[in-house]
Amino acid sequence: MQTPKITVIGSINIDLVTGSPRFPQPGETLLGTSFDRFMGGKGANQAVAAARLGTEVCMIGAVGDDGFGREALAHLQAEGINTDRIKTLPDQPTGMANITVAEGDNHIIVVSGANFGITPADIEACEARIAESDVILSQLEIPMDCVLAAAKLARKHNKPFVLNPAPAQKLPAELLGLVTLLTPNAYELAISLGLPENTPVEELIKQAGVPVLMTRGSEGVLYNDENGNLHTQPSFKVTPVDTTGAGDTFNGAFAVFRHLGMKEATRKANAAAALSVTKAGAQSGMPTAAELEAFLAKQA
Repeated sequence: MQTPKITVIGSINIDLVTGSPRFPQPGETLLGTSFDRFMGGKGANQAVAAARLGTEVCMIGAVGDDGFGREALAHLQAEGINTDRIKTLPDQPTGMANITVAEGDNHIIVVSGANFGITPADIEACEARIAESDVILSQLEIPMDCVLAAAKLARKHNKPFVLNPAPAQKLPAELLGLVTLLTPNAYELAISLGLPENTPVEELIKQAGVPVLMTRGSEGVLYNDENGNLHTQPSFKVTPVDTTGAGDTFNGAFAVFRHLGMKEATRKANAAAALSVTKAGAQSGMPTAAELEAFLAKQA
C-alpha cells in the first residue's frame, strides 16, 4: 500500500496557555509569568500528527466565523491537511481551551463552540470522502451522534473506524459494535464501558468486546489479538518537556502505520509519541517522517 488516505473527524481548538506563580483565589487578580497560543483540539492534533508523517489527511469538523477560526484553518492548510470539509459556522465561536499552568499542575476550561455545532447531516455530507479513505479516525470532542454517524458510514463502506474515546464518557452499545479498534488509556476504557476505574486492565480489555489498543504512558501499549491474547509494546525513553498531545500523536501515527500490522504500527506510533513530548505544545513536537526514521535508527 502507498501512504494511506486518512480522514479525521473531530475537534479544532485554539489553546490559550497562561503561566502563573500560583493559582488565583476566587476574586483575586495575579500577574502571570507567560502567555502562549497553541493550535489544539484532539481532532486537529491527530490530523497534524498524521500529516507530518507524509500521508494524505482530510479533516472533517467545524470552526467559527472569527479570527481564531481563520487562524486554525490557515494552520491546518499549512500542514498540508485538506480542509474542504471543515464547516465555518457563523453563529458559533471557534473552540478554545483556556489553560492556566502553575505549581506543576494545570487548570483547563474548554469552550466547545463550533465543535458542538456540527450535526450528523454534516458528517453524512462527507460520505464520498469516507468511502475513499483507508482509515477513519475520531474522538469524543464532538457530539456523540456525529461520531456514530461516522462509524455507520465507515461500516457501510467497509472502512476501518478507529475511535480514541477521549474525553472519557460511556459509549453507546451501538457505537461499540461499529468500532474497528478502540484506543483508550485504562481510565478511558473503564469509563467507556461503564466499569469501575480500578478494574484490572486485562479484564477491561476482555470486557470491551472489540479490539483494544491501550496506551499506558511510560509503560508503552497493550493490545489484544483476534484470539484474545495480550501483547505489549514498550515505550521509548526520552526526557519529557511537555506531555500534552502525546496520545494524539500516537493515534495519528498509528493510523498512518496501521497497514504494517499491530506490532510495527505500535512501535512507530510509540516512537512518534516519545518525540512529541520533547517540545512544548501539543503539536510543536510532532515529528516528520524523516525525524521519526532518524530517531528509530538510533534505537536499533
